[in-house]
Amino acid sequence: MAENYSFVCELNGTRIDKFLTENIEDITRSAVQKIIDENNVTVNGKTVSKNYKCKAGDSIEVVVPDAKPLEAVAQNIPIDIVFEDEYLLVVNKPKGMVVHPANGNSDGTLVNALLYHCGDSLSGINGVIRPGIVHRIDKDTSGLLIVAKTDKAHIGLAEQIKEHSFSRAYEAVVYGNIKEDSGTICQPIGRDSKDRKKMAVTMKNSKPATTHYEVIKRYGDFTHVRCILETGRTHQIRVHMSYIGHPVAGDPVYGPKKVITRLNGQCLHAKHIGFVHPITNEYLEFESELPEYFTSFLNYLENK
Repeated sequence: MAENYSFVCELNGTRIDKFLTENIEDITRSAVQKIIDENNVTVNGKTVSKNYKCKAGDSIEVVVPDAKPLEAVAQNIPIDIVFEDEYLLVVNKPKGMVVHPANGNSDGTLVNALLYHCGDSLSGINGVIRPGIVHRIDKDTSGLLIVAKTDKAHIGLAEQIKEHSFSRAYEAVVYGNIKEDSGTICQPIGRDSKDRKKMAVTMKNSKPATTHYEVIKRYGDFTHVRCILETGRTHQIRVHMSYIGHPVAGDPVYGPKKVITRLNGQCLHAKHIGFVHPITNEYLEFESELPEYFTSFLNYLENK
């Protein structure tokens, strides 16, 4: 069903596409521009172009049409499977791979690869776009995640995540020299009120979040750390480390404006995962080697 929005502009000079991107949750600027091009945006009762500059007092009406349903298709994409049985898989996701299809990333995702590898043997709890996906890691975060093949396995794994009995440890390189050898960040995370595409430490519409960190090695202007998640909020490590003044190196969203381009995204790797098998009740633990982009950056810091 189409969604309708009404706004009154308070400032002069902001482009209409920028204004709507900032005021409509979870929408991209390109999607806004398409909506404008399709005459679904009016200002004071008249359609406008995407470069229209708003005036204070403008009455803006927006109709966001129904998104066309995505269909995930099987694709023969190699994936690194660390463990597999008839109930679940543990996959080592490479940096740059999106976990599941979404607008702007309709193929080439981990789900497309899983559909080719597993066929119909994936949990259906999260629907046709996210079959088997119990938890996610960001596109530019590498490392381990679990995929459920059956609904029973999915429910059991999801319950462990909810109860925080599911262990996850990451390694990251962060900006700055962390003075303490270890610490805990216990701050709630929710949508950033100034930018709906970002998360932030906030008391408004947030959820509790706890990250423990330990210093592995210091490199002057950077620190190699291990982060252990007690909760699993969106962008949790990236938000928490930025909050204490040590954003993840290469992070284009929560780090400095001048991004380390050689990293192609944040230097963050999901290294360890531990859980009770939801069917056999066996405790399983897996470790992933640091990928080349990560070790290369550590070597650079060691030798600079």
